Amino acid sequence: MQFAAIPGLPETKENLINAVKNNHLAHALLFHGPEGSANLTMALALCTYLYCENPGETDSCGTCASCQRMSRLVIPDLNFAFPTIAKAKEDDKDDEEKVDILTSWRKFATEQPYGNVHDFIYFNNFEKKQLNISKGAARKIIQALSLMSFEGGYKIMMIWAPEFLHPSAANALLKILEEPQPKTLFILVTGAADQLLTTILSRTQKVTIRGFADEEVRNHLIAKGLCDEASADQIAMLADGNLREAYRLVDQVEDLQVRKIREWFLSCYKADFKSIFGLADDFHKSDKEAQKSLVLTGLNVLREILLKNAGLDELLRTHDEDRTFVNNISGKILKEEHVGKLYGDFNTAHYHLERNGNAKFIFTDLSMNVTRLMAKIS
Repeated sequence: MQFAAIPGLPETKENLINAVKNNHLAHALLFHGPEGSANLTMALALCTYLYCENPGETDSCGTCASCQRMSRLVIPDLNFAFPTIAKAKEDDKDDEEKVDILTSWRKFATEQPYGNVHDFIYFNNFEKKQLNISKGAARKIIQALSLMSFEGGYKIMMIWAPEFLHPSAANALLKILEEPQPKTLFILVTGAADQLLTTILSRTQKVTIRGFADEEVRNHLIAKGLCDEASADQIAMLADGNLREAYRLVDQVEDLQVRKIREWFLSCYKADFKSIFGLADDFHKSDKEAQKSLVLTGLNVLREILLKNAGLDELLRTHDEDRTFVNNISGKILKEEHVGKLYGDFNTAHYHLERNGNAKFIFTDLSMNVTRLMAKIS
């Protein structure tokens, strides 16, 4: 992974490269950002730059032996720790299994670098199994870092999703995290920094990774040849800075997403319960990611309506038919106070979907809230 492969974020790339050049790189870094951000890819790009045999002013060379090995994540001095299935008792005889899961994680990080822990769970068929980074894993981290570097450079320990560290594991790492061996670098990569122990947070230097700008997502999708300009505009708006979501949306017919919201809101406005219940059945039959995507699209539409009501047309992201829909429903049907109420309802629905609530009940309840609100307006 090179910095050039990451869309945008020039300020973060520049700060990291300058830290390396000026020898100001902290021994423990916490890369954190929202879902679908470049927290993992930026950390891997930094590792590639550190191991590169011919680093340039702004990036690794991408052609040397070290860069080629980094593309497969098989540098011997680069170690990984990540959540695995929790076991009732530590078993030191499962080395072969651990090699397999490491291979699987490398494949996951290479193929889905913007994925989250849920994607990793599905990738490995870990459903309904508890994951953590155990005290035994922490012990192996300490053992790995106590060895000499294979190639004389940095020894790096990358901990992905450190929020899954068992408290005893986190406490076991505190000393080495604070006083590591020379040329040892800890890199923690998380999307949930608020869930980490304060003792861990206090020992790391924070590298905040912002979400992608719409233009960065749009240009990336077009440059990769994943879609045309019109679709890229729509996807960038729906993804809202989340490249994971953008990739997931690429294979869908994007203009149908807002169209579904239009049809849904129209059914609610007319109090057409037969249509609403039919939509609830369709919603229940779709996969979980599609359900969450529709709710997130609804949140984006509500955002557009809120901006339109505030007269901030220059900030609107929608185009063509979608813009017409926003114009028609703003002010006349949904005012600022109504949008605020619905925004809370949609966030609650997304929260329950994330926690495997019954999709049909969630959609129906949300529809009833929209219908009641629109009935008061009309």
